[in-house]
This record gives sequence, structure tokens and C-alpha cells, in this order.
Amino acid sequence: MKPKHPSESLTILTDLVLPSETNPLNNLFGGELLARMDRAASISARRHSRRITVTASVNHVAFNRAIPLGSVVTVEAKVSRAFNSSMEIYIDVWLEDRESGIKTKANEAIYTFVAVDETGNPVTVPQIEPETELEKARYDAALRRKQLSLVLAGKMNPHDATELKALFT
Repeated sequence: MKPKHPSESLTILTDLVLPSETNPLNNLFGGELLARMDRAASISARRHSRRITVTASVNHVAFNRAIPLGSVVTVEAKVSRAFNSSMEIYIDVWLEDRESGIKTKANEAIYTFVAVDETGNPVTVPQIEPETELEKARYDAALRRKQLSLVLAGKMNPHDATELKALFT
């Protein structure tokens, strides 16, 4: 299977924050942002694998900045690393200033998706060949995140987590 570049899975969703999507402080509900990120990540995973994909986990979410009513929000997702059947999707959320048009990073998240066949069984996905420095950094860190997750879940012996051990030796 031919490896792919993260840019081939890039998914950009831009939308407006409406009153029905806000909390009493007139900021976007966290759950609404999670849903938007999940949709973008799903499309990104599907573009990479060209298969049906399902959310396996939400590994990290940082709500660093509130997103006010009326804001233009852009969710950018792309595959940062592929394993056997799973893909880590890195998501950046941008907030566009209403007057200047300048975009600032508001939030980020990391999701894991699994590619499956029509009966729900996992299938192999293409590997990733990162191109930019940011893609390379996210690619390298993905293996450490996966090993940490497996160790914490009791599915990997800490002594076998070579990437994690390398951080401390």
C-alpha cells in the first residue's frame, strides 16, 4: 500500500456560531465544538484510508479559548500518523477576528479513528509520510502518545514502550 502525505487528508470546515449553539455566557458549547471536530476528523480519516471510519477515542482536547456567539470558526483536521488500522487525527481550531480577519488558534484536539470494512472489522490503512516540520513533529509524537495510552490501559508493558523510555534515558 502506497504511503500518503498528511496534506492529502486535510479537511477544513468553516462555520458561524449561532445562538442555539451557545451557553449562557454566549460562547460555543464545548459539546458542539467536539461534534464539529469529530466530523472534520472523520472526513480526514476517510480521505486517508478511503474506507468507512469510526471514532475510536478522543485522546486530547484543549479548550484554550472561548468562542463567542457570531464568531467564524475554522476546524482543520489531518492524519498525523497511521498505524495498522488506526489513524491519529490532529485538529486545530481557529477563530477569525470579525473586523481584521486575522485567525488565531483557539483550541486543538487529537482523535483516533479506525478504518473498518462493511461488517465493522478493522482493515489496514496506508502509512503516512510527513513533509513539513510540524507534520514530522506530530508524526513522531504520535507513537509516544499511542504507547502511553497502551501502557495506561494495561495493554502494553511499560518496559516495551521504547519511545517513552527514550524520553527519560
